[in-house]
Amino acid sequence: MSKRGNGLGGTPVEIPRKGRPNTWGVRTPLHFNKATGKRERYWIGREYKTKTEAEKALRTWHTDHEAGTIAARSDMKLGDWLDKWHGNLRKEGTTVAGYETKIRLHIKPHIGGTTLCEVTDDTLDDLYRLLETVPCPTNAGKPLGAKSVRHVHNILSGALGAAVPKLIPANPAATANPPTGREIRAQERDFPTLDDDQTGRFLGAVWEPCGNRACDGGLTHHCLRDAPLWTVYAATGVRRSEALGMKWSLINWDEGSIELGWVVVEEGNMYRLRKLTKDGDANAVIYVDQSVMNVLKWQWERQQAERKRLGAAWMDHDLVFARDGFKLYRGEAGGPQDPEKVSARWRTLRTRLKLPEDFRIHDWRHSKVTNDLEAGENPVEVSANVRHHSPGYTMARYGHSRKNGARKLAASSAGRLGLAALV
Repeated sequence: MSKRGNGLGGTPVEIPRKGRPNTWGVRTPLHFNKATGKRERYWIGREYKTKTEAEKALRTWHTDHEAGTIAARSDMKLGDWLDKWHGNLRKEGTTVAGYETKIRLHIKPHIGGTTLCEVTDDTLDDLYRLLETVPCPTNAGKPLGAKSVRHVHNILSGALGAAVPKLIPANPAATANPPTGREIRAQERDFPTLDDDQTGRFLGAVWEPCGNRACDGGLTHHCLRDAPLWTVYAATGVRRSEALGMKWSLINWDEGSIELGWVVVEEGNMYRLRKLTKDGDANAVIYVDQSVMNVLKWQWERQQAERKRLGAAWMDHDLVFARDGFKLYRGEAGGPQDPEKVSARWRTLRTRLKLPEDFRIHDWRHSKVTNDLEAGENPVEVSANVRHHSPGYTMARYGHSRKNGARKLAASSAGRLGLAALV
């Protein structure tokens, strides 16, 4: 290759790396880009192991450019490409809505104005470190956790991967350094749980009528309107969305089983009822005790009384825990409940009953599984009833408090060794 003047050729440069060997990078010479009508140069690559590899890549670029086989590069901004990519996603509405929030709040404000072809792995690494260290107004003034930053990385990896090779030669996210699985696990907190005795006292409290003059034992009075819902959460360990999507037609009264075929999910500022299963899979099935069935029968009686009272204002959707007529301002009774309003009512009840401040609806799931495991129930059945992919995952993820089992093991081990006879 003949010697070129300043601005006409590139020179490989060594790129310092943290925690791994340095690499070599090389840029194109200054050349005319037909797509933008400007003279420019850009990085051919930054991950070459040796200077020789970088020089070889530069020679290949010169050959291809002179042969006219180098595609014109776009000056599209990363933010514009993210909008285009996000708009064409074919995923569940909840997934698309979650992506939109991360893109709008955590990606665009920082690197959305960067030209797509100028985004490098260093650009992404700087973004990740920024999100991990700078207080975020949308996260109660705290930096994002490692798991959220990893989610941002996954979004960028998918979007930038879709731009290869038509807009960029390689995906810079492939060589970026997002938070590792170990860092994510180190930040995970233990979720609060209630034992069986505490759960029993809770259920006794939520089923106690208010005793006011208008109270009729809860059949039509609002004081027990949520008691069946809280009972189902505590007794079955279903997710918030699964309980709100339960349908009467999917309950097998004789068999004592409930098919989970629908969920009520939040999508941005909206919510909707949608199918739970994907790709034609069969509905998940859980089995419950007759006492839970009796609670559902009581809910059926209450709902029938509500339908009779509201008449034409009730638009039936076959939902077990449908929107009732309490403080009804629009003709929406009979449809799905707003999940956030359910959570708001839960927070009010949690405060009134003096439960742990951070005890969420989902923590009934943690409590149910943990208590079942500690009671010595079959891990296979426990795992199947909460729709986990394996018993090992269930035991590792939810068996947080194992005091009784650990003490039993210690006593058994000491007995076999005859330690009591030593002192």
